[in-house]
Amino acid sequence: MKSRSKSVLNVLVAAGVIASCAGYAAANEAKPKAASPAATEKVLRLNLVAEPLTVDPALAEDEVSFMLTRAMYDGLVRVGPDGKLQPSMAHKLEVSDDLKTYTFHLRDAKWSNGDPVTAYDFEYAWKRVLDPKTDSIYSHQLYVIENAEAANSGKEKLDAVGVKAVDAKTLRVVLEEPTPYFAQLTAFPTFYPVNQKVVAANPKWANAVSTHVGNGPYKLASWTRAEQMTLVKNASYWDQAAVKLDKLAFSMVEDEETELALFDTGELDWAGAPGQLPADALPVLKEKGLLHTKPIAGVYWYKFNTEQAPFTNAKIRKAFAYAMNRQAIVDTVTKGSQVPATAIVPVTNGEKQSGYFKDNDRETAKKLLAEGMKELGMGKLPPISLSMNRSENHRKIALEVQKQWKEALGVDVKLVEEEWKVFLDHITEGNYQIGRMGWLADYGDPANFLGLFYDKKGGNNNTNWENKQYQSLLDKAATEADPAKRKQLLAEAEAILTEEMPVLPIYFYSSNWVQDEKLKGVVMDELGYLDFKWATKE
Repeated sequence: MKSRSKSVLNVLVAAGVIASCAGYAAANEAKPKAASPAATEKVLRLNLVAEPLTVDPALAEDEVSFMLTRAMYDGLVRVGPDGKLQPSMAHKLEVSDDLKTYTFHLRDAKWSNGDPVTAYDFEYAWKRVLDPKTDSIYSHQLYVIENAEAANSGKEKLDAVGVKAVDAKTLRVVLEEPTPYFAQLTAFPTFYPVNQKVVAANPKWANAVSTHVGNGPYKLASWTRAEQMTLVKNASYWDQAAVKLDKLAFSMVEDEETELALFDTGELDWAGAPGQLPADALPVLKEKGLLHTKPIAGVYWYKFNTEQAPFTNAKIRKAFAYAMNRQAIVDTVTKGSQVPATAIVPVTNGEKQSGYFKDNDRETAKKLLAEGMKELGMGKLPPISLSMNRSENHRKIALEVQKQWKEALGVDVKLVEEEWKVFLDHITEGNYQIGRMGWLADYGDPANFLGLFYDKKGGNNNTNWENKQYQSLLDKAATEADPAKRKQLLAEAEAILTEEMPVLPIYFYSSNWVQDEKLKGVVMDELGYLDFKWATKE
């Protein structure tokens, strides 16, 4: 860190971004500093922001857990440094003429405990995800496989699912319909294998150093809850020659300013994505040439609980959406080159997003609110609350939105801030009115965003909204082989979603971070996911 001509901390203090050096010092005193690595050891130090919920691929559901499982597991394919899919656990893939049968041929590889990785592990892992008893929130990702949805709902036995280990090195998968993005799907953590013997022996195998077993570039070495986690290079990894770092050392600091300050003092090599940098720091960092920014396929949104008044009414939901000034939010609050979202699906590959409604349309918002309240027979709105997990950036956005809704609609909104796990439980249980959430794409296709709202009982819906016409369009798109026709069907479905507005899009994400100039090879794909397999420090 001493190679910098001027420290980030000094720049931010001068700009008034970090108001209290004393507060920073107190935070450092309260948290023990990591021991200095050996001179020959290559260590990457990052911040997880919050305690990971799990490192079990079947149960991972948040960005931090996905990042960690990517480090500790390897799928059939992997997104490479060039952003393209490359063979990983599968060295060869065969696809049938009808595009419904995929045959993966596995390379020789071992688990971190020395056991061979087999096609049976993949079959077991995927059926474990679909087992209703597992309660995997991402089980829907496998629904493209024959009988997967029926098995997950208990209507079919797991043996009927179209995934079969032909032998130890051959995995055959039969799909319900041709799915153009299926190979890309298998790079997602939910499709990672698990060691059947290990899982069967201990249901809590994944979250303890002594019992965790993976097949990826790194393996779990230490985990002190709410404090730190360490991964070390996995000597059993099939492609260990590509892994240049000896260790990944993760801290768990929730405050964005403290994270950035720790980066400046040399205690972190990276700050920002997958967490966030202080919004007020972004212009300063950008001006100094220290900020890295990358548009990613993700959307920051607020969800409505459509079974709690007044958001049972679509006009009232739209009123809240139309009254929002997204451009002001990204210009004055987030400041991270985000794009205002007037659609649900972010556009990639440089395409232009025209949107489905007008931003900051206050007159229409007032009209819709009055009509919606009349339809519900309301003389005035009930108390309105906006829930979020604790984060300075989330809070600043919510404060701006609170102000906008008061000015545009005359509505008083109470802000509810909760610890991440409590917040997530409340959202999942439907114990909220408006909830802050976001979605980063799992694969590069509109269906990944639109499919979230297919079923009111879907694991990531949480809005309790569903629509038969919407479902019909998604069903047709799932079987449409013509790319242009499929694209049109998905656009029509998105139009229904924005007309019904169970979810209120705010902006499309950009990842922002700072990193040590000696750090090279960390891969961030267009979906915003980090991969440390090829990372190194000069």
